[in-house]
Amino acid sequence: MTPTAAVRPYRPADAPDLDEICIRTAHNGRDGRPVHADPAVLPVIFAAPYVHLEPDLAFVLDDGRGRAVGYILGTADTPRFAEEFRTEWLPRVADRHPAPDGPPGTPDEVMASLLHDPERMIVPELAAYPAHLHIDLLPEWQGRGHGRALMRTFWRALRARGVPAVHLVMATANTPARAFYDRMGFHEIEAAGLDPADVTCLGRTTREETDPA
Repeated sequence: MTPTAAVRPYRPADAPDLDEICIRTAHNGRDGRPVHADPAVLPVIFAAPYVHLEPDLAFVLDDGRGRAVGYILGTADTPRFAEEFRTEWLPRVADRHPAPDGPPGTPDEVMASLLHDPERMIVPELAAYPAHLHIDLLPEWQGRGHGRALMRTFWRALRARGVPAVHLVMATANTPARAFYDRMGFHEIEAAGLDPADVTCLGRTTREETDPA
């Protein structure tokens, strides 16, 4: 019998798979390894802190054999998460990925700058959307309904915590991801201080009855 992929809660043994997924989808949905001299910095920012600080909001797509091939991660409270990132997560990883001395000049330095600035997550225009998320699937698992299943699992977890709305910040150049988010009912939110040529803010309610058919 062919194993069936399914969404399940994150387990610590999934950590290496999450790192791989993050790296292979980090550059506008494509592989980050050709872009970064040290691609290990990517999951240190966008995956590992979430499963360390808020593991109960981490879910994976299991390929049916125990391997994670996609994930959704996030937080119910972005300001609190940014504070814990600063006080609890950053001291664990800062020495491995030091902040650049001046303006970042390479893709790795850009990522290191993001790592050392967790307060960037706090965007006033997104205050009504206190949760935020990251979702990634390996390319061969995209376009098969798994992203929708991950999203709905995450929304249910947020509703159970009484969280009314969620946001995400995406690379504007990642047009396939934007099409997916539009289908999932996200809408664009303008945010002063963020260049729309670089990033786009999207948000939506966690109420499942508003999900597209």
